[in-house]
Amino acid sequence: MTHLEVSGGIARLTFANPPVNSLAPEVLASATAALEQLEARDDWNVLALCSTQRVFSAGGDLQAMAQWMNQPDPGAAIATYARGVQVLARRIEALPKPTAALCGGSALGGGLELALACDLRIASTGASFGLPEVGLGLLPGAGGTQRLTRLCGKATAMRLILGAEVVDASEARRLGIVQWVYPPGEFDGSANSILSRVASLNSQALVRSKACIRHAYEEGTSAGFEVEIDSLAALARTAATRNLVDAFLARGSATKETA
Repeated sequence: MTHLEVSGGIARLTFANPPVNSLAPEVLASATAALEQLEARDDWNVLALCSTQRVFSAGGDLQAMAQWMNQPDPGAAIATYARGVQVLARRIEALPKPTAALCGGSALGGGLELALACDLRIASTGASFGLPEVGLGLLPGAGGTQRLTRLCGKATAMRLILGAEVVDASEARRLGIVQWVYPPGEFDGSANSILSRVASLNSQALVRSKACIRHAYEEGTSAGFEVEIDSLAALARTAATRNLVDAFLARGSATKETA
């Protein structure tokens, strides 16, 4: 599900859950175990989140969510799952050393929420970015409402989240969601150059610089995370949300059958 490799001061946590790197519970568990290993090591200066798939991650496990919504209390089940993604994202965010999301493909929903937990985001021109959960009667419950607002401002967060809008890499860079965009043929080499540059820098200077930057903006988000989870749980209990998720999955099945 995930694989951790450290070389030349660069730690790479690679997600491999075909076909779209959905964040299934077992993927969360695998990534958490990898981070536990990484936290015990000191032979790295930067962590890169990578993907073996054409996308970075399409986000939450909708198949599992559809099953949970048939439970007596779907809100509790969805909230437990979302909290798991949220905890993973917060763990990545809390790492003292720099982190980067290598978005060679699209980052949507929970996938973008993990990318937003990183300090740096590098995109390919073919990648798309969005938090489209409102289209399913849900909301971005793994930190998206908080981090996107904090990173890009209220207006951009309102635009993308309330409009369930997905933007291309160029627009994502203009909005401040990603810092670099490269053509597919240049993506790997350019991303590696950025990672190598960061990895070559003084470790303590990186740690202290990151701590100072974080101190500037981290006040007041804890309460927002709790509001996010409570709101997501309430939405997951509604029939309208259940119907939207079922309809989305049905459209996907119909597309596969006619392909």
